[in-house]
Amino acid sequence: MRVFKFGGASIKDADSIKNVANIVRQYQNEQLIIVISASGKTTNAMELVLTSFWDNQKSMVTEHLQKVKDNHMMIMDNLFQNREHSVYNDIHDTFVDLEWLLEDGPQDSFDYLYDQIVSVGELLSTKIVSAYFNLVGLTTTWLDVRDCILTDNTYRDANINWPATNKAIVEKVTPLLDRGLVITQGFLGGTSENHTTTLGREGSDFTAAIFSYCINAEDMSIWKDVPGVLTADPRLFENPSLIDRLSYAEAIEMTYYGAQVIHPKTIRPLQNKNIPLCVKSFINPEGTGTIIGEFDAVEYKPMIVVKKNQALLKIVSKDFFFVDEAKFSKLFAAISKHRIKVNMTQNTALAFSVCVNDSPDKINRLIDDLASDYNVDKIGDLKLITIRHGSNEVFERIYGERKIYLEEKIRSNIQLVMDKDEHL
Repeated sequence: MRVFKFGGASIKDADSIKNVANIVRQYQNEQLIIVISASGKTTNAMELVLTSFWDNQKSMVTEHLQKVKDNHMMIMDNLFQNREHSVYNDIHDTFVDLEWLLEDGPQDSFDYLYDQIVSVGELLSTKIVSAYFNLVGLTTTWLDVRDCILTDNTYRDANINWPATNKAIVEKVTPLLDRGLVITQGFLGGTSENHTTTLGREGSDFTAAIFSYCINAEDMSIWKDVPGVLTADPRLFENPSLIDRLSYAEAIEMTYYGAQVIHPKTIRPLQNKNIPLCVKSFINPEGTGTIIGEFDAVEYKPMIVVKKNQALLKIVSKDFFFVDEAKFSKLFAAISKHRIKVNMTQNTALAFSVCVNDSPDKINRLIDDLASDYNVDKIGDLKLITIRHGSNEVFERIYGERKIYLEEKIRSNIQLVMDKDEHL
């Protein structure tokens, strides 16, 4: 049994979906679960629907939703011979369900509504891809992932109920694999009350890892628009190198510091059962790609990871007491309470500096919580540069004459916080 994950770029239009079908055709005689994201930029488009709905801008809700409808209709018209195909009714019904939710003003929390509204993107894409696969002779069953990946009620970043999820996947998926391919949604989960949850932005990789773990997959493959895992982002650096082998530990380090080729939560379930992860190109499916596994003593070239949308908080005690272990404990408890992602820390006797993902609402609530005991200064619009296995030459090239707000160096690894507009 194998698990494939295809992201939004791989199914952004009809030609892309046909390309995915050609890739899958090479594996159609294997037991294969295919996890699929929302098409193209649909998640961003659905977020616009949500924010307009939250702000009670009904005309904007209609406008943004119509763009999503038009895009999916165009994809279907280019895949199916006529509009008599049953997929048209299926997609229509999916939009009707959403419109019922949007009919009244927002009645629930923003995070809850996010998961109910934005999740529609994955339902649309998987229904279309599944219908097209069956049309071209790839026998496929569409599976609602919300019946399999069971979570708590932490909306937008749900926690997995692993025992219940493992049981559901084994019971529901195993019989389906005997019939042919199984297509399901990434990013989504379901609660015991049958509410939709999501696993965090770009969480489809994690979805595939959950299925891989529960069915004891032979391997898992993520299909990207790059040749594999590279030493740097090709959009920011010229001629990055392909990494042919990567250890689980190194992959976790890279994803933790912001490498976007793999979701940070993906590696642990695979490592726990020693399931290899292949990162391959849907543009050049014959390429070797990158294999992530239990490798020892791998010699790595310098790797550069850029994490955007960062903020630097300088937290200073008002009473002029040292920032000691007790204060650290309270500070991190407050940061955890507001679910703020910490990427780098540094402290002096009187101040604690922390680089975090710049989520203004969460940060403002944190600042309000700390206001009685601390002065908090925030600098936004920053990015975090992480260099692993670097050399003096690489360090000097990245430093240049740039203004560095915070830095930390441990052996051959260095982290730098700088303005987002600094060119590398």
